[in-house]
This record gives sequence, C-alpha cells and structure tokens, in this order.
Amino acid sequence: MTMKRFHIHLAVEDLQQNIAFYSALFGTEPSVIYDDYAKWMLNDPRINFAISSRNRQAGLDHLGIQVESESELEDVQQILKGAALPMIEQKQSACCYAESDKYWTVDPQGIPWEAFHSLKSIPTFGKNSGLPSVQNDSCCSPSSNCCPS
Repeated sequence: MTMKRFHIHLAVEDLQQNIAFYSALFGTEPSVIYDDYAKWMLNDPRINFAISSRNRQAGLDHLGIQVESESELEDVQQILKGAALPMIEQKQSACCYAESDKYWTVDPQGIPWEAFHSLKSIPTFGKNSGLPSVQNDSCCSPSSNCCPS
C-alpha cells in the first residue's frame, strides 16, 4: 500500500538555528543536511519538512504532496486538472538535491503547490527556477496567463 506524504518547504535566514529548533520540535535530526538545505522525512506526522537558505524571503516557500509512484503522481495531476488550476509539468526536474517528476500549481491565495515523485538523490540543489511564486511573478503566479489550465 502506498501513502502520500504532505510536504512543507520553508525559506529561512539562519539554517543552523532552524535545524536546531526543528530537530528539537520533531525529536530527531534531519535525514538530509547540506550547507543550504535540510529535510526531515517524518512518519508521525507523515510529512516531508524541508528548510533552505537560498536567498528567498523567509517564510513559507511552498506546499506539496509527495507520492511514491508515477501512477500516484498522475492521479494527483488529474485532481489538479479537475480543479481547473493552472499547472506546470516538470519531468526529471533537478531541485532540492533530488531528481523528480512534478506538477506545480498555485492556489487561490497565491501559495505554490507541487505534486511530486522523487526519482533519485543528486549532489546539487539544482537549478530549476520554475517555482511558481507571487513574489517573483514567475510563470504560474496568479497574475500570469502563460500556464495551461
């Protein structure tokens, strides 16, 4: 049986201070740590919680749903499609020290959401700049018309 995992990614100013805080809060150290990124893969609650210090404004970076298979990803993509939300598809995307297939959308409040299936770990943060964001008015921001619905 497969299970989806909720994903939260926060931009932080001081990575080490936040690693200490969230490690205490979650009662465990991150499962992944880099100079600019840390991630906890928690089972209680079932969440992929990530923080990074990559020159973004501190606060909520994006939310998401992590799935365990390509078929689950397609199921979530169909749900997004049914909600008539704008969407960006990224196959073999290099981001957050992982290669993933993903779909991005933006909710009515302008919060970026990703649905993703991680394929493998990679040694670099990645260079994808397709993160929809109200702050940087990228492709899937609510004010943009470039994303297919």
